[in-house]
Amino acid sequence: MRAVVQRVSEASVVVDGQVAGEIGRGFLVLVGVTHSDSEVEAAALARKIAGLRVFEDAAGKFNLALNEIGGAVLVVSQFTLYGDARKGRRPSFTAAARPEHAEPLIQRFVELLRGEGLPVQTGVFGAIMAVHLVNDGPVTLWLDTAE
Repeated sequence: MRAVVQRVSEASVVVDGQVAGEIGRGFLVLVGVTHSDSEVEAAALARKIAGLRVFEDAAGKFNLALNEIGGAVLVVSQFTLYGDARKGRRPSFTAAARPEHAEPLIQRFVELLRGEGLPVQTGVFGAIMAVHLVNDGPVTLWLDTAE
């Protein structure tokens, strides 16, 4: 699984003119699934994100995790994280998992984040989404369970 984690002061996702999910301070997580991913990768990614210490303490150092600042997570599925644009001008998405594999795994990833005690909102799998965010910092991390 791959994730782009952005520290935000607020974020929301809109589908068909309706807010599907929104959070205040926390993480916007764009997440993609490849063919070989399983619950093992989902659990590892959820633990990693829940434990990321990228919020400042009183001394201004990255020492605090989401649960320590009362933060939340907005999870948005994004198969394009497995796009390969090394050849030509049109990306290939053959490394992205089919929806019947990816959707349940993303749902399980969300459950695992909630199991870490985090409030989680989501986009709508497979929908055209408008994602709004205020990137805080900016702080943006790329996570890949294969690395």
